[in-house]
Amino acid sequence: MLHISTRGEAPEISFTDAMLTGLARDGGLYVPREFPVFDAPTIAGWAGQSYEQIAQHVIGALTGGEIPADTLAAMIREAYATFRYDAVCPLVQLDDNLFLLELFHGPTLAFKDVAMQLLGRLMDHALKQRGARATIVGATSGDTGSAAIEAFRGLDQVDIFILYPQGRVSDVQRRQMTTVDAPNVHAIALEGTFDDCQNMLKALFNDHKVRDELALSGVNSINWARIIAQTVYYFTAGISLGSPHRPVSFAVPTGNFGDVLAGYVAKRMGLPVGRLHVATNVNDILVRALETGRYDLREVTPTSAPSMDVQISSNFERLLFDAFGRDSAAVRRAMDQLRQSHAFTIENEALTRIRSEFDASAVSQEQTEEEIAATWRGTGYVLDPHSAIAVRAGRRALESDPSTPVVALATAHPAKFPALVERATGVHPHLPPHLADLFERQERTVVLPNDQAKVESFIRQHARAGK
Repeated sequence: MLHISTRGEAPEISFTDAMLTGLARDGGLYVPREFPVFDAPTIAGWAGQSYEQIAQHVIGALTGGEIPADTLAAMIREAYATFRYDAVCPLVQLDDNLFLLELFHGPTLAFKDVAMQLLGRLMDHALKQRGARATIVGATSGDTGSAAIEAFRGLDQVDIFILYPQGRVSDVQRRQMTTVDAPNVHAIALEGTFDDCQNMLKALFNDHKVRDELALSGVNSINWARIIAQTVYYFTAGISLGSPHRPVSFAVPTGNFGDVLAGYVAKRMGLPVGRLHVATNVNDILVRALETGRYDLREVTPTSAPSMDVQISSNFERLLFDAFGRDSAAVRRAMDQLRQSHAFTIENEALTRIRSEFDASAVSQEQTEEEIAATWRGTGYVLDPHSAIAVRAGRRALESDPSTPVVALATAHPAKFPALVERATGVHPHLPPHLADLFERQERTVVLPNDQAKVESFIRQHARAGK
């Protein structure tokens, strides 16, 4: 299966090459040239199958048979054996036709584990086959970094460098990155915002000399392999609630647009998805874009849901590519305008296509805490702030269509945000036993300015690739 860049000026490459490359050399993001599609009887036949079995169907189709079936099956089993539930991502009912998909039962208590535990194994397998090393560079607003570090720690083929915005992640999130004692792991506190971290990442990848000399590879959701792994749980949730015999809608807490994009991919592959509800905090660029057609950057406002404190939603480019009729020239124009004037306008035809499948709503800080408190009072269930935003958006969705089940995605364990959760519920959420001593572990981190030369120098000093 060949993959193409959203900007149309990079060569078509295989799944494995797209995974190891991350960002295309023209600055675009890789997507399949065409999506595999499952018919309704095939999806119906998966009822009663395990998460791992459905993952083999979905990921096997999206990788185009590049990985031998038995090898892929073994990697999937190993990846999800690290989760605390056999169901991997269990469903919980909160209210009439409102469900919660728990994605936080992996090693670092966040949905990023679902993709990252598999991605680590896929990349290690590919690198060993090629006798190669890679330098993984990632940017995180909270959860990606710890999930990536956990997945790649101790691997001989890779060194991993994670940029996080200094002072803008929770204490638990920071310590999950900075307390890992492995020689190939490097946590970098960048003086700036998550968007600064993300821009630094793109600048390093767009410097082809640096990219080639250090064998850079990315594990942010710009990496297509992350998206395909996340597509699986849309299928498992939908099937649990009666798909393909009825549609199911999803409410997704959204920052970088990767998680909700995975739902769009599932729909492209044949899953009957009703609506995809983009739930944001006060950093509401996606809400404004869907309402007005104008994608207009503003300052990032720090909130209690830091993984959503984003203005540049990188994966939105993949949706735009489809909405523009796969016109890569139109994508390049939009991205050029974004770089030059910090905004672009989505033409009416493309905006209509997006609105036909997506809704969007913003949830304020006050409403987030209200939802945590109300859900606790009504059900005894404790939500983290990101999940609360999804639940509030899900309730709004049911007001307009009460007959279609809505699955809100629970993307983090409440113990990652103990102060806010305790303020809203009066209950202090405790970390699971394997992280109980997290605040006693020694931290290892380096603080760097938002300066590409300084970041590049640090990576060169510590990366083994190219030496």
